[in-house]
Amino acid sequence: MSADRKKFYLTTPIYYVNARPHIGHAYTTIVADVLARRHSLLGDDTFFLTGTDEHGQKIERSAAAAGIAPQQFADQVSKSFEDLWKRMGITNNAYIRTTDEKHKRGVQKLFAELHARGFIELKAYTGTYCVSDETFVDVPAGAPCPDCGRITEIVTEENFFFKLSEFQLPLLQLIESGKLKIENEARRNEVLSFLRGNWQYVLELSNEELGAPHNEPLEVLEAFDLAFKKGLLGKFGENLYYVPGALKDLSVSRSSFTWGIPVPEPAASEAKQKHVIYVWLDALANYMTAIGYGSTDADEEKKFKHYWPADLHLVGKEIIRFHCVYWPAFLLAADLPLPKAITAHGWLLFDNSKMSKSKGNIVRTETILDSFGDHVYGSQFPNSTKPERDLFATDVLRYFLLREIPFGQDGSFSFEALITRYNADLANGYGNLVSRTFSMLHKYCQGTISEGPPEQTLSELLTDLEDLTPKYDANEIRSLMESLPSVASELLDKGDLATWLKSTAIMVSTTDQMLTGLAPWKIDLQQPDGMRAVEQTLYCAAESIRIITALLHPILPAATAKVWAQLGLGDIEVAARNRELNNLQWGGLKPGTKLGALTPIFPRADKGLVQIMTDMENPTPAPTEGRPETPLKAATTPAPAQPVPTDSTHPAAAPRTSSLGEPAGTLPVGGSASTTTHNGPTPSHTEATASGPFASVASQTPITAGPADASPAITIDDFAKIELRVAQIIVAERIPKADKLLRLEVDLGHEKRQILSGIAEWYTPEDLIGRRIVVITNLAPRKMRGLESHGMLLAASEGDGGKPVLATFGEEIALGSRLK
Repeated sequence: MSADRKKFYLTTPIYYVNARPHIGHAYTTIVADVLARRHSLLGDDTFFLTGTDEHGQKIERSAAAAGIAPQQFADQVSKSFEDLWKRMGITNNAYIRTTDEKHKRGVQKLFAELHARGFIELKAYTGTYCVSDETFVDVPAGAPCPDCGRITEIVTEENFFFKLSEFQLPLLQLIESGKLKIENEARRNEVLSFLRGNWQYVLELSNEELGAPHNEPLEVLEAFDLAFKKGLLGKFGENLYYVPGALKDLSVSRSSFTWGIPVPEPAASEAKQKHVIYVWLDALANYMTAIGYGSTDADEEKKFKHYWPADLHLVGKEIIRFHCVYWPAFLLAADLPLPKAITAHGWLLFDNSKMSKSKGNIVRTETILDSFGDHVYGSQFPNSTKPERDLFATDVLRYFLLREIPFGQDGSFSFEALITRYNADLANGYGNLVSRTFSMLHKYCQGTISEGPPEQTLSELLTDLEDLTPKYDANEIRSLMESLPSVASELLDKGDLATWLKSTAIMVSTTDQMLTGLAPWKIDLQQPDGMRAVEQTLYCAAESIRIITALLHPILPAATAKVWAQLGLGDIEVAARNRELNNLQWGGLKPGTKLGALTPIFPRADKGLVQIMTDMENPTPAPTEGRPETPLKAATTPAPAQPVPTDSTHPAAAPRTSSLGEPAGTLPVGGSASTTTHNGPTPSHTEATASGPFASVASQTPITAGPADASPAITIDDFAKIELRVAQIIVAERIPKADKLLRLEVDLGHEKRQILSGIAEWYTPEDLIGRRIVVITNLAPRKMRGLESHGMLLAASEGDGGKPVLATFGEEIALGSRLK
């Protein structure tokens, strides 16, 4: 700890020990590692935490099924996470386990503090409980869980409840004011929507019920204002309303099983039975217990005071609400500072479906490490060690995930895409630039960096290049070379890792074009200044490589260490500690620097590697946690889905605090993580309709030929009349007394609109927020249920009255873009 350095405390979610890690877990941890390395480069006092969530009834039963004790079961799975992070070179400062004694003490201290302050009380509760998801659900006794499809149980027990309901207004005000910072607009809107409750029921009330002085139709805000005056709604800002009491109290203990942290005294003496603290309160507290909360050791207490509050909680989008509602409520109740920021990333999709154990479409990180490490790096360097191969393969995975997936959005993964991106950007891009530049420096300059060109000469070189290649813009490359370091730093500060990597890829390409255009190998060395022209050209290329390498170091720590050494600059980790990687101004490469020994950095990967990786995933796997996992190919034939739950405000609903498996039987919608419901036989063809509040244009079921006269022909002029644009759903809410309608607010880039859509039977509001969709924008507005709808969503329909499947995008695209 250092008092004179800015501190940066970063956490990942702690991963639930229900299955071994896959690349979805690796993605979260890699993002955190990149941010931690970045802040360390800036000189910040950085502390990076990750770990595992190990309590709960599900773990207790899984351990019993495996014939081992819960602690042994948790030990085995947690070790697989910890070993993998070490194998990948992850730089976490601590690894917390919820079975650690220091964690148990801290959780009991937090529980006791909340109890002493009057925010925890004992109540009795009976409800339908899903053991698999460890949550109470709103379905009849014995019915399938609406999330995972497994049979539920009725549980009657006394529970300690946390008075979450008292924090509805404080949380709304904190989020709206920005004091509780949620770094993703879609996720922020999702949390606000949950906290506000279903306030639109007010629109169904009569003028008389609202106390209106007239019988004329009411404007929306007028109705809300009247409801506020009658005490039906509360306000937390200008024209911002909420339903008081919509946030319910939450159970924070269980007495039907024992695998958990015991409720401490004096609360324990109030109960008739022994209670354990419920898993999500247990798990969330890890962010504090890992840095000393609950400890009586003076150094640990000092550590907690120094690092808390967390500067950034990094979580998956499925648990954003629980980190932005329940966690800050606990902290407010305990009079502890709130985290400075919470941000959520999207899901990693394989075959357009979220990876999960229940679906059987998990890709293990070890598959990438073994295949790229042994079959690509190992074939080039047969004498290399296993750790060297692992770190090379980890760099490949790090680059792909952060280059392909804009942070906060869902992203697709495939073996083919991984190999293609690796060959294009690393083997043929960065690696090739390094190889050709250093080879020419050895050939023409005896491996020594000569003095670079003065600014005037650099301009002349770039102008010569423009003369050689008419399409080349000298001002553009000059601007790029001068501005990239500051632009990259700004992107890094925003966490925009994908755009950052695009910028460095542009600089690689531009430098490569410069070499090709100026062609130093063609320069006549016998001519006056011929050798100087070669030296200056190669200096420009080498200096570009220095800057690119410094920028890429948090992403490619192993590969950039080799490039840095080959450039003659020594140990890159020493340079990082000395803040040398922050020197990104042009001209930092000193004349006289001698290159180190040259070796290939990124050998090309053959397309045959796809089959190798597929074979690694698809053989009959060894049993894990007492039962075998489904082969990867099962992802192409999903089972029927269960209905999506509609009520997440159950008084005893217990959210997850770690990235657990997706419910069984879900099917992706247009590359998103939404689910469809299949009832009855698969239709033989797909019908395109435009009736109701949504229009159907595509389907995920195979299309066969329909009747020749199924649809009348239209001209291109007819089609041109329809304006289709990209929009993002920023608000999604149910409309009271309207079972089929949802009220959506969509962002078209240049404007926001309200659209009513009849998809409430198939989509929950939480599932829609943040999704990029296609909207017909030039339809005349119409009114439904007293609300104006201005536009129409584009979706598919499977057969007569079938479920709509929203048209979405698998790639990043600007809001407002027109479909042509």
